Order: sequence, then structure tokens, then C-alpha cells
Amino acid sequence: MARRFSASAEREKLDPFIVATGDASPRDQRDLMERPFFSLAKMKRAAPILYEAGEVKVEVFATPQHGMATIWDADVLIWAASQIVEAENQGLQTSRFLRFTPYQLLTAIGRATGQRDYKLLKGALTRLQSTSVRTTIRQNEHWRRHQFSWINEWEECRTRKGKVEGMEFVLPDWFYRGVIDRSLVLAIDPAYFRLTGGIERWLYRVARKHAGRQPAGWVFEVPHLHEKSGSLVRASDFALQLRRIAARQPLPGYRLQVEREAGRERLRIVPDRRLRGPVDGTVETLGTSPAADIGTSHAHLSGFRTQREQLTLWPENAIPAPNLSNNRESNSFFATASVEKQHGHKPGNGAESQPSPCSDPTRLFRGSGATEARTRPAARRLPDTDAGETS
Repeated sequence: MARRFSASAEREKLDPFIVATGDASPRDQRDLMERPFFSLAKMKRAAPILYEAGEVKVEVFATPQHGMATIWDADVLIWAASQIVEAENQGLQTSRFLRFTPYQLLTAIGRATGQRDYKLLKGALTRLQSTSVRTTIRQNEHWRRHQFSWINEWEECRTRKGKVEGMEFVLPDWFYRGVIDRSLVLAIDPAYFRLTGGIERWLYRVARKHAGRQPAGWVFEVPHLHEKSGSLVRASDFALQLRRIAARQPLPGYRLQVEREAGRERLRIVPDRRLRGPVDGTVETLGTSPAADIGTSHAHLSGFRTQREQLTLWPENAIPAPNLSNNRESNSFFATASVEKQHGHKPGNGAESQPSPCSDPTRLFRGSGATEARTRPAARRLPDTDAGETS
């Protein structure tokens, strides 16, 4: 007999979006591509992210037990956004309630499909659910009252022999609305999933959103990038890592160049025409990031390592490195102690009163009548915006 799970009130109200195939061009949600919503470290992070730039505020809180969702965990959200957009393009009904097999998700984001990988996927889902987010982006003046997690809930279905038959999770409404609005979604290079460093992954998303395919690209002040990343490494170490990334040129479709002018260090990001076709659209002038006149790192390009190498994609196998937590030069250090006292681990829902569709694996991928009946006419495929941000 298969394991039985409790059916939540939220899932009972939603028609499941059943993912029939894992084949979909990867797409990312714009709001997540440049703001510090995720930990960039492979070690467990409990310190919150408290980011403010003008009217934009982002607050991310983690539980000490599970730690903050990482930029590798965010691959799950990229996969979900890709499936939703692909289904919308085909005129299919979508929902925040996704039902799928772990194999579909893992292969789509370039992961292996062994028993260990399924276990690590469950760890990623747990961190996505236990991480709490508050932001002013696409919110009204009462934004602090609306706190959400990257996944509202999730569960897996197993046979009596313990084999995983499928999974399902519910996305938050804030994320789902940002995906079905096609102006808030960008296509990304599948090679993104092969990037192994947290900073270079975040940097690619920044490049894709701001530089896009503009011939002139975009220029950032290095201290401003450090602030936007939410990284806990020191500003000087962050600048050194940017130089090392620029020396390797790992970002698919983009070239990086470190520039110095009047004692200030900048990073120029431009599309690599050797790797991509003709650039779409033009801009009048070179875009720049409005960074305040703050101190920059004067560390020289060097072969000396400020952090030890981290060789794996998964947090559980990370090699410990200094300066990744409790760093007094972090832009979120001073608020850490008081915030963590106020935000403990979320209590789980242990009720098992009613079986969900997962209680019968044979029903897992059987489409509901409501979902099939409400299939919309085929929608016109909209081109993904490639020009990047111009203001």
C-alpha cells in the first residue's frame, strides 16, 4: 500500500498542473535575477538578507535547522517557470499546484538521477519551503504583512517498496503571477545550469537582465554589485572573486571586463557576439548602475585564494570556507542577531486526516476533468524580451 498524506485546503482548491514532459526552454523570473533573494554560499546560511535600494526592499529569513534557500535550490523555481510558460504557449491551463516526477525536474536542470540526487532534491525543496520572504516588489504599502515562502508545501508519493512515484508542490501566488506575466520572464542559456560558483551564477542572471543583448552592454560599480548580491564575503574578497571570474570568462553569452578609473573599480558586461547571433535592438548610450560613492577594494589580481575551493553543487558536500558567515563586514551582519530571535523554525503540518492524490500513485498524473475542460485556445507565442533593462 502506498504512503498516505494529508490533503491541504490549498491544494483542494487548485486544479493540478500536470507536467507531461520535461522539455521546455529555461526561463527565469526578472525580479529574482538581480535582487538578493538567495544565499550564494554552499554552506548553511542562517543570517538574514536585508536589502534596500530606494523604494525596493527585500528581506529573506532562514531557519537555523535548514538554512536559507540557495541559488542552486532556485533551479527548481526556474524549472517551474519554464514549464508554466511552455504550457501557456501551447494554450494549456496552468496552476500554482504542480505535479511531476523527480526525473523530469532533475534531468531538465542537468542533475543526475540517482538515489542520492533524489535525497538532495528533497533537501532543496525543504529549504525553499522554510525560507521566508518579504519584499516591496509588486506589493502595496502593506508589503510587510505579506510574507511567503518559495514553496508553500510539497510532498512525494512512494510505492509500498519505497520507490518515489512522483512529487507535487504549490508555488506562492507572488511568484506565479510574476511568471504568467510574460513581460516579467526572460529566456536564459541552458549552460547556466553548468555554472558551479554561486557568485558567477548570480552574475549571469544580472547580466541577462541588465545587459541582455544590447551591443553596449552594462557597467556596474563593484561595491554596488557586492551590495546587490547579499553575499556574506568581505567586499575585498568579493572584488577578488569578480576578477577571477572575469579572467576565466565562464558566463555563457557574455564577456566580462574589469575597469579602473579614478580609483574606482567597475565591471563591464557585454554580449559575446562570437557565441550568439545578431544583437536584437540598440540603445542610445551605455547603461550604468547608480552606485553611491563608497569605498572600493584595492586588492590586486592574484593567484592567492581568499576562500577554499567548493567543488560540489550541493550544500551538503560543501568544503567549509572562512568568511562565509558571521562576517562583520557583511551588509546584513548587524541586524542578524535581533532578526533571528524573531523568526524561528516554521511548525510543520502533521495532520494526516485525509488522503491526497499522492495516496494513490496510479492517480498521480491523471488529469482532472476540470483541468482538461478548461484548456484554452492556443495562445500566440510571445518572443522573450532580449533587450535587457534600459533604465
